[in-house]
Amino acid sequence: MQAQRIAVIGAGAVGCYYGARLAEAGHDVHFLMRRDYDVVRAGGLHITSPRGDMHFDRPSITRSSAEIGPVDWVICALKATAVDAARELIGPCLGPHTRILLLMNGLGLEERIGEWFGPERVFGGMAFVGINRLEPGQVQHIEYGAVVVGHLLNDPAEVDRALALWAPAEVDFSGHESLRGARWEKLCWNMPFNGLCVAADGISVDHIVGDPELRAVARATMEEVVEAGQADLSDRGERYRIDGEGHVSRMFSQTDNLGAYKPSTMIDYVEGRAIEVDALFATPLARARELGVHTPHIATLNALLQQYERNREAGER
Repeated sequence: MQAQRIAVIGAGAVGCYYGARLAEAGHDVHFLMRRDYDVVRAGGLHITSPRGDMHFDRPSITRSSAEIGPVDWVICALKATAVDAARELIGPCLGPHTRILLLMNGLGLEERIGEWFGPERVFGGMAFVGINRLEPGQVQHIEYGAVVVGHLLNDPAEVDRALALWAPAEVDFSGHESLRGARWEKLCWNMPFNGLCVAADGISVDHIVGDPELRAVARATMEEVVEAGQADLSDRGERYRIDGEGHVSRMFSQTDNLGAYKPSTMIDYVEGRAIEVDALFATPLARARELGVHTPHIATLNALLQQYERNREAGER
């Protein structure tokens, strides 16, 4: 594939890292950057990574999507809490053939974007990566980084198109036959680890995998996610099924190697920002209840995080 013109909407740690990998591979990448704009304009964008550091002294950055204009691909890496702003931010970058790849966490996000811009152009990317934003303009990639992509209509030709975009990049990028299945598989990690790290008042993942009781709660939560995901896939008439025990084992094996990693939701909690409770917990829980799947651990985490959000909004935290 020839070099593509790409807009990165949501230039936090995830957006900066994957956008930088695409720029490194020769694509024409433009970052929508507001909070860090002045620092990056003056000092560049710097990423440390076990797969090779990247330094861009003068990356293409703008303060508005209109300055970027139409592109071949939009990489949307907003927090799920900002999904309502996505329509306004993505719109100016769309041409008749623009594709949109969401590197976001949560269930049901692609469907919302598809309602606004058409489902045929929408993809979801599930990134399993240890990555943190340090100071403005500085991102630390700790471990992993593989991305699994699915198409909202599960069109294999469109998945191949996404694979071609990422083929020259230093990213382990693979396709998935079921976007919905891939979303539930990602939730198997997001729900227990993001949830417990917040519920335990801001701990890192090593405390969970290293404590027998917390590890057992994480496993039980994962098993509920798998059960809810299987029911959802079946109800939607999809052939794909999650490899339950195999997937759970892989999630723990990978997390055991992350060390004292701080998930983004935990960082948001510690720093007093809104957390992605609706997309990560409330929406999957509502779907499980609709299907009659008993998920007490998910329900408990959702209740605790919803109360945190109420406390934060009331200024009690």
